[in-house]
Amino acid sequence: MAETNQQDAIALLKEDHRRVEELFAQFEKARGDGRKEKLAKQICLELTVDEEIFYPACEGKVDDDLLKESFVEHDGAKILISEIEAGSGETDEYFDSKVKVLQEQIEHHVEEEEKRGEGLFSQARKAEIDLDEVGVRLAARKSQLMTQFEAGGVPKPELTTMTTAEV
Repeated sequence: MAETNQQDAIALLKEDHRRVEELFAQFEKARGDGRKEKLAKQICLELTVDEEIFYPACEGKVDDDLLKESFVEHDGAKILISEIEAGSGETDEYFDSKVKVLQEQIEHHVEEEEKRGEGLFSQARKAEIDLDEVGVRLAARKSQLMTQFEAGGVPKPELTTMTTAEV
């Protein structure tokens, strides 16, 4: 039987979590030549995938309150992502702070998703979700997003649970 690199959805998402953690660590150490901006944009892209495919697959099969909280956490992150995308480390005096707050939000979110026994991933494993099939769709969408990013930048985030408010 031929070997495949196909992973289930949770394995792919955990891999993404580790990649984002590494990008945040690189951001903290980065200096000069627009390195922070490049890393921030890569972080923003990496954070766009799981809500679109994984969360809908979980609807009705995991704790509804936990899933709703996950959607809201993503929307909070999207607001910061929009700010980071619009800014620059050279012109936005809060750029680094926005990335740091995004990091803190994501660390909290990842902890809740990966929590043993009661986290979203644990609940999804116990539910009757075809995680292999969701993994295939997740990998395909991530590939599509990477192509879009290379062609024209990170797509503008769309909020799921919040309405746009003007301040």
